[in-house]
Amino acid sequence: MTSDFLAIGELGRRTDTKVETIRYYERIGLLAAPGRTAGNYRAYGAEHLNRLSFIRRSRDLGFSLDQVRALLDLADQRDRSCDAVDAIAKQHRAEVDRKIADLRALRRELDSMIDQCRCGTVADCRIIEALSPQAQRRPR
Repeated sequence: MTSDFLAIGELGRRTDTKVETIRYYERIGLLAAPGRTAGNYRAYGAEHLNRLSFIRRSRDLGFSLDQVRALLDLADQRDRSCDAVDAIAKQHRAEVDRKIADLRALRRELDSMIDQCRCGTVADCRIIEALSPQAQRRPR
């Protein structure tokens, strides 16, 4: 393999991406299938490295695969207005805000359960009681 190309393992190491994930991104069309070497190994180039880095960064920020696909399509159209990119980012931020609100509610529920703990025996444990199926059937 020439130095102009990366093997799939090296591409994975450079982007901190598992080989199976790279193959998956190829199957779903997020990453173009690479050329092959004479020995039939995948031969990735700089464009694959850049695109996979973009995908990884987007995924690390929590964008869905559909959002990543849309962002990639927009990134390929450099002369377009960035309004569509902004809309995707704003939609994602709203999803993050909703998740934060859900996590805060979860935190309050856990705090309430922990605050009811009397540090006695497990038989009298309010946390176990709150998690048990019987607690879910009790009227509130």
